[in-house]
Amino acid sequence: MQEAKVIETKKTSKENVMKRIKIDKVTLNFGAGSNQGHLEKGLKLIKLVGGKDPVKTLSKSRIPTWSLRPGLPIGCKLTLRGKGAEELLKRLFHAADNKILRKSFDEQGNFSFGVKEYINIPGVKYDPEIGILGFDVAVTLTRPGYRIMRRNKFTKSISKDHRISKDEASLFVKEKLGIEIQDQ
Repeated sequence: MQEAKVIETKKTSKENVMKRIKIDKVTLNFGAGSNQGHLEKGLKLIKLVGGKDPVKTLSKSRIPTWSLRPGLPIGCKLTLRGKGAEELLKRLFHAADNKILRKSFDEQGNFSFGVKEYINIPGVKYDPEIGILGFDVAVTLTRPGYRIMRRNKFTKSISKDHRISKDEASLFVKEKLGIEIQDQ
């Protein structure tokens, strides 16, 4: 009789491995619009912060009032994964005062925030060629089993119970990264 109780407590205290949340990727975004000089500064900024060469993003539509046409470079982005992404994310949160708004989380549990001035990031020094600029950070969270959405054969959707909710994502950020969640 006592053995059955011990076995039950061991089963209930175990964490479900498939419910573990982890950081899939961190994307640094810089939008410059049609100003090509501003875009060159943004390319240098993202390379300085991320350590790798960013990719230019191109306009898809024509907006004459903003001087945009299809194929015109209007920004840049850099995607980081793995340990390097987690380390950079901690430094980026330090630049954002280790706080994030609750409304920064989307329905899939991903979140984004802005860094107003890159000189607030630990380990990054001021570059007079760049000046004072900021950029956006988007973080994608995932769980084991999310690959079935992206695989080539037998693609399936993720069940509602397995998706990451806003509350689960904010709890993950609070516990794992030690970030304060603010309502406003």
